[in-house]
Amino acid sequence: MKFYNTETKAKTEFVPIDSNNVTVYVCGPTVWNHAHIGNYRPPVVFDVLTRVLRSQFAGVTYARNITDIDDKINKAAAEQGVDISVISERYTEFYHQGLEALGVLPPDVEPKVTDHISEIHQKIQALIDGGHAYEAEGHVLFDVPSYAGYGALSRRDPDELLAGARIDVASYKKSDGDFVLWKPSADDQPGWDSPWGRGRPGWHIECTAMAATHLGETIDIHGGGHDLVFPHHENERAQSTCAHGAKFVNYWMHNGFVNVNQEKMSKSIGNVLLVRDLLEHASGEAIRYVLLSTHYRAPLDWTDEALQQANNSLDRFYGALRKMSSIEVPDDIGDQKPQGFVDAMLDDLNVPKAMAELFVLAKKANTSDSNAELVKIKAALLQSGEWLGLFQQDPDAWFSSGGDNIDAEQIDALIAERSKAQADKNWARADQIRDILAEKKIVVEDGASGTSWRVEK
Repeated sequence: MKFYNTETKAKTEFVPIDSNNVTVYVCGPTVWNHAHIGNYRPPVVFDVLTRVLRSQFAGVTYARNITDIDDKINKAAAEQGVDISVISERYTEFYHQGLEALGVLPPDVEPKVTDHISEIHQKIQALIDGGHAYEAEGHVLFDVPSYAGYGALSRRDPDELLAGARIDVASYKKSDGDFVLWKPSADDQPGWDSPWGRGRPGWHIECTAMAATHLGETIDIHGGGHDLVFPHHENERAQSTCAHGAKFVNYWMHNGFVNVNQEKMSKSIGNVLLVRDLLEHASGEAIRYVLLSTHYRAPLDWTDEALQQANNSLDRFYGALRKMSSIEVPDDIGDQKPQGFVDAMLDDLNVPKAMAELFVLAKKANTSDSNAELVKIKAALLQSGEWLGLFQQDPDAWFSSGGDNIDAEQIDALIAERSKAQADKNWARADQIRDILAEKKIVVEDGASGTSWRVEK
């Protein structure tokens, strides 16, 4: 396997610390509101990554955190007059519902910040003891100039980084770039007792504590969106390296942004797409397909056309699987994934190139009349789909989904009546039934093997 490492800006062979336990940490959401489509690209991308890793190594431990203490959560809780846990648990549940709809498997560990306050205290104290952090006016701050390697992840000079970032310049900072590890809480704000007074953690120290607690001081892969490279991951790297005296991450992986119709998502523009809204008129599998349709490191442009193309592509794959519905795949058939597909996936998760191999298979499924060949094709599609999190539902369920009040038995009865009308040369009734089905957005497809139907998406 080869991955592109953000830190080295090169694609290199992946060699885990322990092949029996590959460690992966991905930054999860801050649960203060409904998640938008961009928030779901990292969990989908790294879901595919962990699926592939599990097929190549004896063990994988995948952690994806939940940030359940944040100023936005605090504000929402105060406005509604409830505890912060009410806000965080509500939107964590909504987030999980979206992940399930998109076929994202649960991580092995899903740590929450509020469950790791003591570990956060320990990391902060270690930084103070090591001369990398200091107390000032109720705050504890990381001393950026104390770490010579700061800026190596984002590959820019620290002064240049500060010039382009929103940095809270406060009088108590030794350096403008120093960032908060612990900050004081007012009486009406959530807080915890600490050696530095009642307060709450800064954003960056949270992941350092959770990653070390569940995966160890040095981990194999740290992932997230490209927007996290600076300052979040740069600061995580600095804290962890200084607190532990060891390298924090061996491979940094970041996915590209999601734009909408070639524009950055923005509340001011009004183009923020919430997954819960998209799911009202699109299947989770089609949404997942779009999120995987562009190489994970490249920006992805979300459009209605991209969603329709995803539906069309899934129709092709499920159509091929429906044609092979009577084909039984033996349990001992072995690995049938096409070599080109495997090579593409092991080459920095090149999903678009891998998908091209599967389209070739789908075409063969629709043209082959060899049972032996079809057995292998069906196995290959299903096994490849397991890596991608696609093509795993019953084809009939796929084709009957997406319509309003679809009664599959009623549709099948109408199809059977139409077939009889055609056999009796009652063309008027056959056409009438087709029109009835069209009103229900049912597409009738006549083929050599009989008549099938699907919902127009």
